[in-house]
Amino acid sequence: MSRLSWFNVTSLTLGFAFLYLPMVILIIYSFNASQLVTVWAGFSTRWYGELLRNEAFLDAAWVTIKVAIMSSTLATVLGTMAAYVLVRGGRFMGRTLFSGMIYAPLVMPEVITGLSLLLLFIGIGLDRGVLTIVLAHTTFSMCFVSVVVSSRLLTFDRSLEEAALDLGCSAFDAFRLVTLPIIAPAVVSGWLLAFTLSLDDLVIASFTAGPAATTLPIKIFSAVRLGVSPEINALSTIMIAVVTVGVITASLVSKRSMVRKQKEERAAGQT
Repeated sequence: MSRLSWFNVTSLTLGFAFLYLPMVILIIYSFNASQLVTVWAGFSTRWYGELLRNEAFLDAAWVTIKVAIMSSTLATVLGTMAAYVLVRGGRFMGRTLFSGMIYAPLVMPEVITGLSLLLLFIGIGLDRGVLTIVLAHTTFSMCFVSVVVSSRLLTFDRSLEEAALDLGCSAFDAFRLVTLPIIAPAVVSGWLLAFTLSLDDLVIASFTAGPAATTLPIKIFSAVRLGVSPEINALSTIMIAVVTVGVITASLVSKRSMVRKQKEERAAGQT
C-alpha cells in the first residue's frame, strides 16, 4: 500500500475542514452565554432551555416528524410496488410512460414540483396543511425508494420464489414470506432515505404548507432571515447529534450483521 503524499493529506485536511469546521463552530457557539452568536461570553446551556420552552419550534418539529413518518411510509409502499412492477412486470403497454413518471422527480427541479403541486391543490380545492405536505413529500420521495428497491430486485434469485410456488404458496404468499424478507434491507433503506428527504425539504414544503402546518426547515429559514439566534444554534446541534447517533448505530448494526453472516458461512463451510 502506497503512503499518503503531502498533497493528499493536505487535500483531505482542507476538504474535511471545509465540510465539518462550520459544524464544529456552530456546536461550540450553541453553548455560548451571550445573545450575540459571534461573541463568546462563557459556557452556558441557557439556549437549550430556551429552545425547549419555544412553542413555535416545538410545534414545527412535531409537524415535521409527523409528516416525515407518514410520507416516508406511504412512499415506501408505493415505491416498492412501482419497483416490483418495473422489474417483474415485463413489457406492458405504457411501461415507458410509467417508468418516466416514476423517475421524473429525480431530475425535476424542486421549484417546478412544488409549484405544480400547489396549482393542483388549488385546482381541486384542497386546503394546504399536513395532508398536502404529506402528499407532496410522497410524490418526490417515492422515486428514490423505487430506485433503491429496484436495484435489489434486479439481483434477486427468482428460483427462491419459484420453489415457494412449487411448494403450494400463492403469488402473494411467496412475495410476503420469501421476497419481502430478502429485500427488507432495501425497503428499510428506502424508508430511511425518504424520511431524511422529508425532514430536510424546504422548497416543496414552502409551496404546499399552510398557516396551520409549518415544518421545521421553514421555521428555521424564516428565523434566519431575521438573524441567527443562539436557539437556532442549539436546535442545529441537537439535529447534528441525532443524525450522528443514527449513523453510528446503523454502522454498528451493519457491522454486527456482517460479522454474524461471516461466522454462519464459516460454520456452514466447516460442516
